[in-house]
Amino acid sequence: MQTLRLRVMRPTDVPAVAALNADASPAVNLLSEDELTDLHGMCDVALVATNRDREIIAFLLSLGMGQPYSSENYRWFEDRGVRHQYIDRIVVAASAKGTGVGRALYESVFERARERGASEVTTEVQLDPPNPGSVSFHERLGFQRVAEQHTRGGTVHVALLARTVY
Repeated sequence: MQTLRLRVMRPTDVPAVAALNADASPAVNLLSEDELTDLHGMCDVALVATNRDREIIAFLLSLGMGQPYSSENYRWFEDRGVRHQYIDRIVVAASAKGTGVGRALYESVFERARERGASEVTTEVQLDPPNPGSVSFHERLGFQRVAEQHTRGGTVHVALLARTVY
């Protein structure tokens, strides 16, 4: 049994988060430490999970509406005109898969969405290159596919997902 702790992401966590993010590529796009710092500044939910040795083993970054974020997927949801809380990325280290940490991180986003009066939580998962684990995870949490699009100059195909806020 692993001891997990969730806490707010700090600027000093960026190097460890960048390394965890890089390890998850190509399921998530690579971001430099500077890009992660910029993204972190736009997020109203930025959490990390640590193990008993205080090593970061998972993280989640989520944005409310109206941010100047240039992500094609975020922009798609913004243009849709539905009040939403967008999950940009979640990464869980292999050592923490199956522990419930992903669900716990998402519950924090659902709570934030309720606080903000959002009607849905939105995100995307890659279909090509495939990420079947993420597709299954989101289906179990009740996300529905609302559209698909090609991003990054047509090199990535994603499913755009939404889940009603209860």
